[in-house]
Amino acid sequence: MRFFRTGSASALRRLGRRGFRRFRALGAALCLVVVAALSAPAAEQVIQVEESTLRQGQASQGRVDALAEEAAKLLREYQQVQRQRESLEVYNDNLEKMIRSQEQEKVSLQRQIENIQVTQREIVPFMLRMLAALDAFVDRDVPFLYDERKARIEGLHALMERADVAVSEKFRQIMEAYQNEAEFGRTIETFQGELTLGGEVRSVEFLRIGRLALVYQTLDRRESGFWHPHQRSWEPLDRSYHGAIRQGIRIANRQVAPDLIQVPVVVSEVAR
Repeated sequence: MRFFRTGSASALRRLGRRGFRRFRALGAALCLVVVAALSAPAAEQVIQVEESTLRQGQASQGRVDALAEEAAKLLREYQQVQRQRESLEVYNDNLEKMIRSQEQEKVSLQRQIENIQVTQREIVPFMLRMLAALDAFVDRDVPFLYDERKARIEGLHALMERADVAVSEKFRQIMEAYQNEAEFGRTIETFQGELTLGGEVRSVEFLRIGRLALVYQTLDRRESGFWHPHQRSWEPLDRSYHGAIRQGIRIANRQVAPDLIQVPVVVSEVAR
């Protein structure tokens, strides 16, 4: 009796398992039939939902791509701004150094201006003394081109009174006048003029040999003379000098080659 129950239970269990498998297979088949039956009318709806989801995904991806591009653009702009900022920092640093240098230069120029003002106060009287000395020198010098040289000095005196001419230009012209006077001592020249001889005005030709000698000869070549520095007067020469003076005039006019000539020379007296 016990054996029967035991065998029957085993059989029942085997039968139940086979039945369950058959029932599950049948249920699955029924479900497939039901799904197949239900999918036919809902297929279009499912496809539409899938397409809508796909379109939404594509739209979302487009927005993501646009945001990514905008972010990349902003990053590039930021990097460019950074480079500009660094360049401006370098430029501003250099500009500050230049400004400091200019401030120092301004201080230096201000000192120079102050020194120039002091120098001008000192150099103007000095230039006036230079003009006075030059004027006195021309009066005591050999009287060649006297009117021309005196007119130049008078022009310099007028120049010193002009406010529109810089002190440097005034000084330059005074130094130029000194150089011209110094040049007279190293040159030879001839020029014509009038001279009062024996109470009569005569046209003569002058020959200047540096400041060593100033002689004249009448245009008819019959009379000659020289300036006596001690007597401060014109002295006649004998006929023996006529040829030498004429030769000197030719040399000064570059009509003949330079050569030795005989001219009267007065030796300066030495004070003891």
